[in-house]
Amino acid sequence: MEHSEIVVGLDIGTTKIVAMVGRKNEYGKIEILGVGKSDSIGVSRGVVTNILQTVESIKTAVIEAERSSGVEIRVVNVGIAGQHIKSYQHRGIHTRKNMDDVIAQYDIDALIEDMYKLAMLPGEQIIHVLPQEYIVDNISDIKDPLGMMGARLEANFHIITGQVSAAQNISRCCQQGGLNISELILEPLASSEAVLSHEEKEAGVALVDIGGGTTDIAIFQDGIIRHTAVIPFGGNIITEDIKNGCGIIRTYAELLKIKHGSALAMDSMENKIVTIPGLRGRPPKEISIKNLAHIIQARMEEILEYVDYEIKNSGFKDKLAAGLVVTGGGSQLKHIRQLTEYVTGMETRIGLPNEHISGGMISKVSSPIFSTSIGLMMMGFDNIKQQYIEDMKVVQHSSKKQGTFWDKLLNKGRQFFDDDETEL
Repeated sequence: MEHSEIVVGLDIGTTKIVAMVGRKNEYGKIEILGVGKSDSIGVSRGVVTNILQTVESIKTAVIEAERSSGVEIRVVNVGIAGQHIKSYQHRGIHTRKNMDDVIAQYDIDALIEDMYKLAMLPGEQIIHVLPQEYIVDNISDIKDPLGMMGARLEANFHIITGQVSAAQNISRCCQQGGLNISELILEPLASSEAVLSHEEKEAGVALVDIGGGTTDIAIFQDGIIRHTAVIPFGGNIITEDIKNGCGIIRTYAELLKIKHGSALAMDSMENKIVTIPGLRGRPPKEISIKNLAHIIQARMEEILEYVDYEIKNSGFKDKLAAGLVVTGGGSQLKHIRQLTEYVTGMETRIGLPNEHISGGMISKVSSPIFSTSIGLMMMGFDNIKQQYIEDMKVVQHSSKKQGTFWDKLLNKGRQFFDDDETEL
């Protein structure tokens, strides 16, 4: 097995850090070779706040992934998220020099490269430049302009930016953990690769990834990314509400949320009680399941109202025929689908990342908490494929030029010997 055929996704989340190793099988599915998971101590709301603690968490996850996969991990595809993420719409223009040739990949590359040169606010950098549709000589709504004739190539771009310091801190953590970063990828884009189908992206769909510190949104329509947003609330704030509302420590609040939590308070919960052990000889504490559900529902409604506002603000709410897909750790709450449909008025399903994976570990990683990790691997494979295509184009172009050179040299040689024969 060649090293380049193995890809590692590293999800540096607020509550967990996951390192996942995989390779593609003969059917194009990703075979999971190993997974490492550790508690994320030095990350808050998707942003690294303690370098040393984050490095230790990364090392723990990577060592576990290496042990379970038998692969030495040195290069990773890393996710980036956080409230600092912003997105813009921008139009780029590229005037072609040789109008006799058809539009080639280097014309598109030049147009995209110009977008990376845009002036950003101090402390910001461009993370992704995503083409939406192209315009060739005022002919609009072109998805792929390759092979067309035209003097003026334009495109509408979705540009995603983030804080330079946030990206640098992620890079520093990986370097101190002995890792090199292949690609820095926006996490909701990675999650969308893992849980959304091509049909859903074409019909129009909004991905809602409810993580520990943030809730990430990515909207697709006509197969194109249209809008991205980050809401600075996630599962951790629900745990904090339970802790304060029930008067218990955070560890018990998290366990209550996972084992007995529900996004909807129902009458059937009326007489259900959970007993929490007391602290230092104090008597046990009884918690009403219905009261717990009321606390969770109040915060989840607030988060989903933010989600609904972002979808409306994008201008695509009425164009999302496939509705909403909810993934991430927060999607594991009972009745989250029903509450999402009630708040947003949109059809909703839970996004599981099991469509693109195979092998013996499929049952272990088919949970929504691994959507980002699997998506990071998928985008890593896409980048390898794209790089291979680009390299082949360069080789073919070089071979063509080289062949032309040798043909000319051979013809001159023939001409020289023909001239000699004539003189003789």
